[in-house]
Amino acid sequence: MRDEPNRGTGHREDDDPWRRLPAMAPAGRTAAAAPGRVRSVADPAAGPPAPPGGRTVPPSPLDPGAALDPHPVHRRLREEFPLTYDPLLRAWVLSRYADVATALTDPRFTHGHRPGDPACARAHVDVDLAELRAVVERTAYVLARRIAGRDRADLVADFCHWLPAGTVAAAVGVPYRDMMRLVRGRAATALAGECGGQIAVREKALASFLGNVLADPDQTAALRGAPAGLVARAWAESLRRDPPVQIAVRRTREDVRVSGGILPGGSSVALLIGAAGRDPERFREPDRFDPLRDDADQLTYGPGFCPAVILAGLEAEYAVRALFGAMPRLRLDDGFRPAPAGLITRAPRTLVVRPNG
Repeated sequence: MRDEPNRGTGHREDDDPWRRLPAMAPAGRTAAAAPGRVRSVADPAAGPPAPPGGRTVPPSPLDPGAALDPHPVHRRLREEFPLTYDPLLRAWVLSRYADVATALTDPRFTHGHRPGDPACARAHVDVDLAELRAVVERTAYVLARRIAGRDRADLVADFCHWLPAGTVAAAVGVPYRDMMRLVRGRAATALAGECGGQIAVREKALASFLGNVLADPDQTAALRGAPAGLVARAWAESLRRDPPVQIAVRRTREDVRVSGGILPGGSSVALLIGAAGRDPERFREPDRFDPLRDDADQLTYGPGFCPAVILAGLEAEYAVRALFGAMPRLRLDDGFRPAPAGLITRAPRTLVVRPNG
């Protein structure tokens, strides 16, 4: 999956970035759109916004540099352009938490098959939770033990890349030696259904989670041997602060009022999940990773039963248990800091660690 769509003048319809977006789950609860600071809204029929000297030009989530640090762009969109049309995306853009949460749950927006959706929950039967837990635990400990004897390791390449694929492979009876076939071919969709096959999203979510935990020595210490409930809170907090999918697309079924104006019916809408998760109108100190916050929420997964959602949470829990169990002094390498990258999907591409301190 490419993180950045073709921005050239020869853009073809089959290069539309929205055809390559992973499915996205709704929020656990719906928030009403709130009025706020509003600038004039661009009209898509009028073409691209006027250059400086006329009205102010809103930034684009695809602006140069956004792949390395999208947060300044997200901040300006939330504060000044809560509703704007982006000609690069060929879609209206929503960035405030209230608007994005509404678009992910409101029937006035189109919805597909998304992990954790109520409709998704009805599609899954006969899932053995105890077996899923056993499979994840066994796979995580095998991977952790393979890293434990090294001087240095990259947790993305050596752990995060393998754990989601390995749990699906084991769950559906694919031998361990054939696991790479799932990673390369994404065959898990055919083997375990559409939700179970969302391996790439779970890889990125796990990489961001471990990066958040290891970047702060206090968090690292707090999660060593922590009860499952605390690990689950840290996992949800990582999904809020650093969601694996930054942008989701929906289409309006009818006119919808949001912050900044009215979305026309039948319009494509880009939902900035990453911007919504750091909205200061919803979260105190939104840039801070705080598993104990009392205003927690995340927009990556919905509240319903789904194997993909369960597997992702179990992978986070047993990643922490297996890694710290096999490597009690595990820490980031000297001078290394996680550096998330990506426009549509986003996560650290490397996590260089010293397994033995």
